[in-house]
Amino acid sequence: MEKAKKVWFITGASGGFGKSFAEYAIQQGYQVVVTARRLDKLGHIKQLAPDQVDALRMDVNNNDEIAAAVKAVTARFGRVDVLINNAGYGIVGAVEETPEDELRAQMDTNFFGAVSVTRALLPLFRQQQSGAIVNISSMGGQLSFPGFGAYSASKFALEGISEALAAELAPLGIKVMIVEPGQFKTELAGAAMKHMPELSAYEATVGPTRNFAKTMHGTQEGDPAKAAAAIDKALAAPNTPLRLQLGEDAVVAIKQHAENLLKDLAEWAPLAADTKADVTAVV
Repeated sequence: MEKAKKVWFITGASGGFGKSFAEYAIQQGYQVVVTARRLDKLGHIKQLAPDQVDALRMDVNNNDEIAAAVKAVTARFGRVDVLINNAGYGIVGAVEETPEDELRAQMDTNFFGAVSVTRALLPLFRQQQSGAIVNISSMGGQLSFPGFGAYSASKFALEGISEALAAELAPLGIKVMIVEPGQFKTELAGAAMKHMPELSAYEATVGPTRNFAKTMHGTQEGDPAKAAAAIDKALAAPNTPLRLQLGEDAVVAIKQHAENLLKDLAEWAPLAADTKADVTAVV
């Protein structure tokens, strides 16, 4: 009997990482489900391999569309092997420059959207007793910079829930992997980046970040196709990492951040330990 082909379910697949993940999966002979808010943006992927690809309109902020997509995938393929929560966008702006509605919208898409899709597919994963959930975070999910507070907050939240989810699902045969890319040639610094109104008070701190975000588009070193291959390789490993950094810049920055954390931890450990309640002798 022919072995069933893997099924990859990719959100935010109209461009950037999502598009590259889909193209890679098609090349591997996998069945691919691509989703996006606009179905017309997925036509070019569908045309690459009509028999392998199912293109679905799905806004990760719309639970009805998520439920419909999961139903369609289950009906066609009967399973999902890899869910890649890739849908998302960025914000540049100081915390004070970022209106509450923009901050909530950022959390809705980057965090709640990924959680909603994951929760919708969990019954299928549990029934299969297999599968993998790949949550696309960022090096900004481990550390942050002036001007990236909203974006990093959404990724920090995604990483926190992913870490718990990994422990919950491991006994059920389901993997969870957090991907922390550095700079890759995607639309994040272009159409997928929103710039908040500027306050002069933050020119010295957020100004360089804002300029960096405007000029980095198209100059990034990372190849999204190689990122897709790295993710597939890590998922196939016996000991899939909880966190996979992609790009030398991500490795260097996260390593330095971790070393700074350990340094502060060691320096302030005596003070931290000196907070126990005094034990009063009982006569």
